[in-house]
This record gives sequence, structure tokens and C-alpha cells, in this order.
Amino acid sequence: MPDQLHFTESDEANALIATDPMALLVGFVLDQQVTVQKAFSGPLALKERLGSIDAETLASADLEPVFRERPAIHRFPGAMAERVRALAMHVRDHYDGDAARIWTGAADGDALRANLAGLPGFGAMKIKALGSVLAKRFGVAAAHDLVPWHPTLGDVDSAQALADYQAAKRAHKAEWSKARARV
Repeated sequence: MPDQLHFTESDEANALIATDPMALLVGFVLDQQVTVQKAFSGPLALKERLGSIDAETLASADLEPVFRERPAIHRFPGAMAERVRALAMHVRDHYDGDAARIWTGAADGDALRANLAGLPGFGAMKIKALGSVLAKRFGVAAAHDLVPWHPTLGDVDSAQALADYQAAKRAHKAEWSKARARV
């Protein structure tokens, strides 16, 4: 297990998402329409504001005011507060509050894919991205089948790798947009 992931500019936030499975999941839920850095800084902000980010705390808290407190945790605080709460309720109710069981309890890639697909806010892209992180950064064998051919956050092992990943992602999106415009 890594001491930190390199998804933010904060060593403390990077350590939290590497060592707390619930923090990692929350970061992935927040990774939508904000920068990777903003999304994965969110778990630390939640922990600082709530005192804890375990599934029970997040499931039972009124998260919207916590998300709206300045600086806001996400650009869509109401929607993301509800998504994080739904995620926490799912982890609490299906995994006894132990987020790591989502992958440690998966016998193979199909089981892991099904576990991740069952998480609120996780579609195909997030499943591939989280699968890649689990396989490449955490050595989760069941996750190897989820790793896509293209670069993902699983390839990020330094601040420079994050910058390179984000540049490649922007270029890919631009090419994809051009191709869609031609159709």
C-alpha cells in the first residue's frame, strides 16, 4: 500500500486518500466537473470539518452545509453532498462500514466490477479509473481485469505524472470532441 497518492498538491490529502479507503472512494465520487486536485482534496476538507469520514459519520451527517462552507468542497455542493451521503450509506449498509471490503472481498475482476458498479456515483469510467488505481498503486489482483488501455489515475505516481496525465486527458477530450462534431 502506498504512503500517498499524488492526486493533489497537499501531502496530507494525498496521504489520506492512500491510507483511508473511504477517503479514496469519496475522492472518486467528487471527481466530476472539477479538477483532480479539487476532487481528491475533498476528503481531507470533509475530515477537517466533520472530525471523521467513516461511513457512519458521512451517512448520518447533514452534509450539504458542510459542502457549502467556504471554501466549498465542490462546485456543486448540494448534489455532491447527496452523492457522498449515498455512497456512505451504501458502504455502511452493504460492507459494515468497511470501504476496503469492496475490493478485498472481491474474488475476481467480475466480482470487483459488480461491487464498484453498485456504488452510487460510479459509472464505467470511474470503475476503470478506480480499478486502475487499485491494480497499479495498491496491488489488488482482482482489479487487473479492470485496467483500460488508456492512461488513468492509476498511472499517476508523482506530481509530474499528474500534470502529464491531465495534459493527455485534455488532448484526448479535444480529439474526441472533434470526432463527435464530424458525425
